[in-house]
Amino acid sequence: MRSLPLHAPGSPRSARPLVRLGAVLATAVVLAVSAVGCGTPQHNPAPPINGPAAPASGTASALTGADVNAWLDGLLPAALDRTDIAGATVAVVNNGKILTTRGYGYADTGAGGNAAVPVDPDRHLFRMGSVSKLVTATAVLQLVQSGKLDLDADVKTYLDFELPLRYERAVTLRHLLTHTAGFEERIAGLIGTNGGDLNLRRALMTDPPEQIYQPGTVPAYSNYSNALAGYIVERVSGTRFEEYVQRNVLDRAGMPSSTFEQPLPAALRDRVSNGYDTSAGPAAPFEIVGTPPPGALSAPATDMARFMLAQLGEPVGFAPLLDQPTRELMQRPALDATSLGTLADGPRMTLGFFAEDRNGHRILGHGGDTKYFHSHLQIYPDDRAGIFLSLNSNGSGALDSHELRESIVNGFADRYFPARDDQPTAGVDPATTAKHAALAAGTYESSRAIQSNFLTAIGLVGRTTVSVADGDRLLVEPGPLSDSPALYEEVAPWVWREVGGQRTIAMRATDDRVEAISFDSAFALLPVEPARAWVVAVPVLALSTVVLLLTVLSWPVGAIARRWLGSARRERAGRTARILSRVAVAGTLLAFAGWVLSIGSIMGLQDVPGPVLRAIQVLQLVGLLGVLPAAVRLIDDVRRHLGWRRITASGLILFALAGAGWFAVEFHLLAPSISY
Repeated sequence: MRSLPLHAPGSPRSARPLVRLGAVLATAVVLAVSAVGCGTPQHNPAPPINGPAAPASGTASALTGADVNAWLDGLLPAALDRTDIAGATVAVVNNGKILTTRGYGYADTGAGGNAAVPVDPDRHLFRMGSVSKLVTATAVLQLVQSGKLDLDADVKTYLDFELPLRYERAVTLRHLLTHTAGFEERIAGLIGTNGGDLNLRRALMTDPPEQIYQPGTVPAYSNYSNALAGYIVERVSGTRFEEYVQRNVLDRAGMPSSTFEQPLPAALRDRVSNGYDTSAGPAAPFEIVGTPPPGALSAPATDMARFMLAQLGEPVGFAPLLDQPTRELMQRPALDATSLGTLADGPRMTLGFFAEDRNGHRILGHGGDTKYFHSHLQIYPDDRAGIFLSLNSNGSGALDSHELRESIVNGFADRYFPARDDQPTAGVDPATTAKHAALAAGTYESSRAIQSNFLTAIGLVGRTTVSVADGDRLLVEPGPLSDSPALYEEVAPWVWREVGGQRTIAMRATDDRVEAISFDSAFALLPVEPARAWVVAVPVLALSTVVLLLTVLSWPVGAIARRWLGSARRERAGRTARILSRVAVAGTLLAFAGWVLSIGSIMGLQDVPGPVLRAIQVLQLVGLLGVLPAAVRLIDDVRRHLGWRRITASGLILFALAGAGWFAVEFHLLAPSISY
């Protein structure tokens, strides 16, 4: 699956996570809510050696097996050791041949007492995560090629159950494959360890995600969309999805050791690499992806090399997966300005691939992550080359796996396909650019989001701030797909390029505001609603929580003080309002604690039972309804002139309950839907 169940714009996209970045998000939420075969491949084992120096800018190294091996051998062994990643597998193709496959580190570290087993790129299967989506998209295009599917037909034509759609515009396969069907994020059942009775239809029908965007207008990465496309393949072909892709994609491409089956077939079970948190830790259980099409593929590097060759139209010795017109259709941008407006001037999805251009070269790619495996595939259609990399561990740092993957694929591009001289330059007059920059300034959140239930609160973290710099430039903090600020200049109307970098963003705007910023093929940034701004929501939540906590602490302190001083018991007048207010205070704090624990579990891909979430909502509702007795208590204290201390305390409690209630309503903690 693609890193991050909920994508933080400034974080690596390669949720391409799930769990590592999900854990970071969960931690932030806790803090906020608590407020307080073709040619002869060369492969390992290879001893680490010093790789040759990188070529000067604009000068490419020769893309040969010897040079690639030396380069990889000089980088990966030391990187695995530094990051505590157990193993890696790599494949490189060029000019219709498998140039090299390499294995580094261990498929089994021996942590369970058995002998350590080095990674063998021919033998050991790694989990592909969302790289699987490319196989699913290929299967869809095969059926389009044969006339059994229409990319622009309403998907209702192919389904045997109803989708709860908000908008009248039809959802099409084109939308599903480009992540523009408009669905919000869905986390439940994404990855587990129970491979009992997997049923794709049942999984898709059970609590489907809400549609929150007009189809075709907002890129918003969606595992559900790809799973739905896979189910349509199953429906139209009359064959289980796993069986269809095995026979028509994997076997046809010469990938005999690859499979979507979960658990693995008996013949492959002793060939799968273990997954690890770090190289020093125990092996994790085999991961089960709840809906196989978006992320269940297991494959060795050699098979993935053959898949790249097939996508490049050079399946030497094997049958083509697609004819040339269909392959070209799959690999060109699938939506234009008619749907996306000026967002179409930025990175766009093809029918399955991300646009990952670098150095002026056209690059199509896809990353993927499970809890423990992290993969990336890139092909260069115009240069007849490709690289695949997979890691079997998270590493000791939260971003280790992402950074290592990026360093390899970007290093490959810079070494063998360096920058061309025809990079775009600024072409917008300064006055227009300054106006555009001023309109773009603001705070944004990712389009990959949940907006229909309690997980809306996660939107408080991972936001991006855009501000004007030097009058006509934009400072984006953090930069897209980065954790550091990035400076952008306008190179065409509403198209901005990173100063001294490679990334491009595009904006869709009206006369008075920017509606969306596309920063990656399947992701966009959307303006944050004023009421949900961090500077509003977090202070209200923090102050409310502090007041409620101090109120609870004051109860035993007050009781002890009255007993110690021999003070009279509090009068009975207003007793009912006081008791109900106390119940509301306690209910609100218990609800907040419940949300913190539940959200932390969910972001760690642990299911939270529905009755537990409903119980938390009841506590939250008790707190919200407590605003009424708290107001009665304040009015009574004022009417009876009970002194400024009592009146102030009653006023603060009313404020805290009202603030907590506002937060609960604004961030959908009380929404009827608890599907996530």
